[in-house]
Amino acid sequence: MLEEVGLKYNLIPVNIGKGDQFKPEFLKISPNNRMPAIVDSDGPNGKPLAMFESGAILMYLAEKTGKLMPTDARAKYHVIQWLMFQMASVGPMLGQAHHFRLYAPEKLEYAINRYTKEASRIYGVIDKRLGETEYLAGEYSIADIAVYPWLVPHKMQGQNLDDYPNLKRWYEANRNRQAVQRGFSVMAEEVARMRAAAQQMQQDKESWNNLFGSKQFERR
Repeated sequence: MLEEVGLKYNLIPVNIGKGDQFKPEFLKISPNNRMPAIVDSDGPNGKPLAMFESGAILMYLAEKTGKLMPTDARAKYHVIQWLMFQMASVGPMLGQAHHFRLYAPEKLEYAINRYTKEASRIYGVIDKRLGETEYLAGEYSIADIAVYPWLVPHKMQGQNLDDYPNLKRWYEANRNRQAVQRGFSVMAEEVARMRAAAQQMQQDKESWNNLFGSKQFERR
């Protein structure tokens, strides 16, 4: 989003395997210890504003810049409903698919089947929609920005893009956007390192505890 609208930013990686998300200074910005989170030093009325939750951040940046979300009420709420779809279905369900297919210490057939099938259903919803319009809400918007990254690891979710031709066309259009390519390149080395670390996660007790164990569920 920041690349699309041309706002300058400083990137601060948060190492969730090492528990950076639990540090008090980060919890002041993101009480739910999740990324992304932002601090806009030039917020409303010229005062700094900290925000967490990707959907809220996208809506804020769209309003701040006047880009990627229409002002017309009908078009605006088309964008918002697909953004809510990402927040309520795409993120939570595909996240569960990742967990039970890759990270769970026990390979639970019921959970794997449930969330792989739910991923397929969600992909089908998107594919049907994209058979009706070029982008999720008509024109390219924050809804597409929210959904696309979750579909990049489609193989991890047990999905084949060839099964969803409309989605695949949209996926390629998103991937080829220059702003998307710039955004993904920002942390390319960090992402590669994290992927390598993820492969060792089950042997790394600290990382496992921070991500999935008792440390994650402590009250703060």
